[in-house]
Amino acid sequence: MTDIPRTRPFRTERFKAFVDAVVAIAMTLLILPLMESVSEAASGHISTAEFLHEHSGQLLSFGLSFLLIATFWMGHHRQYRDVEFVTGPLLWINVAWMATIVWLPVPTAMIGQMDTDPLQAVVYIGTLIMTQVTTLAGWLYLARHPELGTVSNETVRRGAIGDIAAIILFAAALAIAVASSPNGYAGLFLLLLSDPMSRLLNRLLRKRRSEPQVG
Repeated sequence: MTDIPRTRPFRTERFKAFVDAVVAIAMTLLILPLMESVSEAASGHISTAEFLHEHSGQLLSFGLSFLLIATFWMGHHRQYRDVEFVTGPLLWINVAWMATIVWLPVPTAMIGQMDTDPLQAVVYIGTLIMTQVTTLAGWLYLARHPELGTVSNETVRRGAIGDIAAIILFAAALAIAVASSPNGYAGLFLLLLSDPMSRLLNRLLRKRRSEPQVG
């Protein structure tokens, strides 16, 4: 048998298909608690209006997490669009990313069905932070291994800055959620500032690079 080096990179077709399948399953899992709630409502002869009112928390958490996973998937697609080869370390970075995606339906169900407490916010928003951290790790790896594809340095730089901005905003949202429990999830609206934060970080980095080095 031919001894193939374990570090030899391989093409991305199956890798991307695997990621797509994992994301699709995770998004599907989000709806399962609501399906169970519908069955319980039917058994209890609850009207549609009563169901929507009683399970508004579940509906909101489902919509939020569905949107977040979709956003993460679109970002992942852009990140690996021009990547032609995947190495073992890069694969494990993505396994960690997929683990955060698959785990997200659990804290989503907690938000919809359990009483809100600070630890719940840590679990939910902490998961989102880890998703961004693993995405950032992917950008940093691609920056060190440009031979894996045709990703431009500018694309890598902008992607990394965008992830750093998102991590900062998620961390701020987590602080608000913990301090304002049980009504602190509104802090996630800070994510609307992702683009302005990215532009600010980009300007700061450019300014720092343009400053003359002393010594």
